[in-house]
Amino acid sequence: MTWTAGPLLGFDTETTGVDVANDRIVTAALVRRDATGSDVRTWIINPGVPIPAEAAAIHGVTTEMAQAQGAAPAQALDEIAAALARALHDGVPVVAFNATFDICILEAELARHGLVSLADRIGREVSPVIDPLVLDRAVDRYRRGKRKLVDLCEVYGVGGDGDLHNADVDVLATLDVLAAMTARHPSLAELELTALHAFQAVEHTKWAVNFNSWRESKGLDGPGAGESWLSDHRQIGAL
Repeated sequence: MTWTAGPLLGFDTETTGVDVANDRIVTAALVRRDATGSDVRTWIINPGVPIPAEAAAIHGVTTEMAQAQGAAPAQALDEIAAALARALHDGVPVVAFNATFDICILEAELARHGLVSLADRIGREVSPVIDPLVLDRAVDRYRRGKRKLVDLCEVYGVGGDGDLHNADVDVLATLDVLAAMTARHPSLAELELTALHAFQAVEHTKWAVNFNSWRESKGLDGPGAGESWLSDHRQIGAL
């Protein structure tokens, strides 16, 4: 039996924007999946700053909604980090689409509120993590087209049960994409989790170096993509 049988802990955030250092988490979802099914836990957080209209248009949470329904950030962030740390401590992999963004913005938020970092809670690097975006780039690197979550749902024949950009819907879709991907590419499932984590780190760096080289060849401005998976948060944007 491989790691694909679970348990797995899916994780996603929706935010005020895509600047990891300065933007805030507005909603988050954790979905624990094993052979018995999926257990969903969600948070709405009052970020303490106005939610831009363009962000609210994506995830549906306005400043007024967050103020009326949202939990205090420190309480919610501590609960999220504690749940992730428990899973990682027990060897349960965290599954996140474009994981660098979600892990880095969570760590930034924890620091902002004087809370213990995720890495310090488990006493090591944040692992094992599984990122279907990184894996898709590795196993099907020459496929044309975009690689947002909605695109991978189409590629891997995953039907959605709701609107993407709701954190819980995104997590469920991410877990379904991962299941379909490992069925199509069984060599991924055969990797031990430590090896799979290391494989993704290498593949992300390969992709980022090539992507940044392409950007440079086109004369494009901006920071490009971070070359270090899960720690270098320079991103073209959250996906």
